[in-house]
Amino acid sequence: MKAIRKIKTPFILAAILSLIISPFNFSSNTAEAAEDENVDDLILFDNIPQANTEVEDNQVNLNALNVYDDGHFKTVSENLTWDSNNENVATVDENGVVTFTGQNGRSFISVTNGNFTDRIAVHNKPHEDPATVKEDDARYNVIESAIDGMTLNEKIGQMLMPDFRNWDGENVTEMLPEIEQVIDDYHLGGVILFRENVVTTEQTTRLVAAYQEAAEKYGLLMTIDQEGGIVTRLQSGTDMPGNMALGATRSTDITHDVGEAIGQELNSLGINMNLAPVMDVNNNPDNPVIGVRSFGESPDLVADLGIAYTQGLQSTGVAATAKHFPGHGDTAVDSHLGLPEVPHDKDRLMDVELYPFQQAMDAGIDAIMTAHVTFPKIDDTKVISKKDGTEISLPATLSYKVLTGLMREEMGYDGVIITDALNMNAITDHFGSVDAVIRSVKAGTDIILMPVGLEEVADGLRDAVATGEISEERIEESVERILTLKINRGVIKSENPPSVDEMVANAEEVVGAQEHKQVEQEAANQSITLVQNKDALPFKFTNEDKLAVVGNTFISSLYESVSSYHENTDLVTASGPLTDDQLAELEDANAVVVGTYTYNVNGRSESSPQMQMVNQLIEELDVPVIGVGIRNPYDIMAFPEIDGYLAQYGFREASFDATAATLFGENNPSGLLPVTIPGADGESVLFDYDHGLSY
Repeated sequence: MKAIRKIKTPFILAAILSLIISPFNFSSNTAEAAEDENVDDLILFDNIPQANTEVEDNQVNLNALNVYDDGHFKTVSENLTWDSNNENVATVDENGVVTFTGQNGRSFISVTNGNFTDRIAVHNKPHEDPATVKEDDARYNVIESAIDGMTLNEKIGQMLMPDFRNWDGENVTEMLPEIEQVIDDYHLGGVILFRENVVTTEQTTRLVAAYQEAAEKYGLLMTIDQEGGIVTRLQSGTDMPGNMALGATRSTDITHDVGEAIGQELNSLGINMNLAPVMDVNNNPDNPVIGVRSFGESPDLVADLGIAYTQGLQSTGVAATAKHFPGHGDTAVDSHLGLPEVPHDKDRLMDVELYPFQQAMDAGIDAIMTAHVTFPKIDDTKVISKKDGTEISLPATLSYKVLTGLMREEMGYDGVIITDALNMNAITDHFGSVDAVIRSVKAGTDIILMPVGLEEVADGLRDAVATGEISEERIEESVERILTLKINRGVIKSENPPSVDEMVANAEEVVGAQEHKQVEQEAANQSITLVQNKDALPFKFTNEDKLAVVGNTFISSLYESVSSYHENTDLVTASGPLTDDQLAELEDANAVVVGTYTYNVNGRSESSPQMQMVNQLIEELDVPVIGVGIRNPYDIMAFPEIDGYLAQYGFREASFDATAATLFGENNPSGLLPVTIPGADGESVLFDYDHGLSY
């Protein structure tokens, strides 16, 4: 499915090419800028060493920056004059859009505001693609100049990324003066959004625009966890199947398209950084926090699909983040609740857990998120827990050996490192909020996500610099990486931004676009895995035949999808063994579809009420019983004798529709298990990795 790549909206064609680097380079008030700030230079963004300029369809959009006397910079598009000194090779319009004529040769494209001038070479050579050639001069070292002009507080602020999920007990869905003040007081470099913040497309666009307007000198990294599947924040976006569903498709093309669609929707809303993809290798069926968020148990599969997702996402201008380094897949503890441990040695880690991260780093991923997990074979440092005074291992998020020694020095990663949320129990239970942040920065962290107590944390970092515990140079290393990321992704404030109404109109065209819905449904259809079939599927019913759908969690969604194919379908809602009356409702059914939903090992125990119900149906009914693993494919471990079993890996509408289509033979299942399903004893194998049936 490649149709998604053809999306071109009037806003993208006009506003992007004529105004800005990406749809959301927001401004401060231009009049205020003229009054309060002194422009020191005008340069072409494309001459900055860290800037990536791409020629597409024989055109390239050049962008100009005002550079101010304190080193900060903003895009500018008005009152500029553009010129080409060789129009036989390339022309340039009043918006900086360069068009190559096809004739070989070189031209210099210049821009001036009357006071300052800059230029860049463009050339067209035989048997080569048209290209730009950067000028080489100290005036283009804008990141170095920006850092030189920052106060310590401003540098620290660039590293802080809090959430404003709620304020005074109310969900934050529009900008508040109090939040504007916090952004200004702490010179924040980024903010993370949650589902409470992103309700509708228009509301989200206006909120993000207001955040960028409130930013002081540098654009904010506006971040979200839009993984797809069970971790989907946008309430108005396309609900893409999650990673394990994509793992079941085995398709890098589909995965690329999913990442690209997610990126286009986020970009249109002004969200420029996604905390995805999860690149944990889920090789532990008991994992309560990763599970279907992982592409699967194969390091190669996770690497291949993770890179495809990343390339799709980053092609839209949205930064991708591989998580959770060095690997959260082989854990049985949720780090939101406790402190998990991965006991493996480095050789095993390099072959399994670390392999996808290494591949992502080599492929140019923008950021890596740390894991609140201990790896004693990498770092055996012991610290005293503030929770109970016991001795514990140091989690990766706070470990210099993991973040600097392993990630930076051994694996060669030079991009942004962001912590997992520092308000999670794995950190808050054992470390004070300030101590945790200081440890994480000393370990090698660049962005501090969701610190507990913004004022205390900022003061604590400033005090740590004052005492020499953290050098200012160490802070500047992180700021350099953060500003590099912002430049790479066009996260720069603009003197002349498009209006918020233009942004809203564009977002409403992109978010939930039909092309995205097609990608969503194709991914869901190809993910459905027929794990077991004792000649029970596909259904071949007449209108008189009765079907029943039984279950509890998300069962109405399954029922709605199934009944759209067969009207004579009843719904029986039950979370445990059925009563006699409920069993009586099923006496004249020709088949029963039972949906199960689990997220931990207890949920799929044969003794759990839900699994007792499934086994009751198998034992007491004389008609086929078909199980649907709504979330975890492992559910069949509790009822291996079932007549048929489908794994759908998530609870979004497209997956239920794909399951229903499969039940009735309209979708021939092609998904393959991305994980091994063990027997109930945990030792034997019930179904192998790569297993999957079809009709």
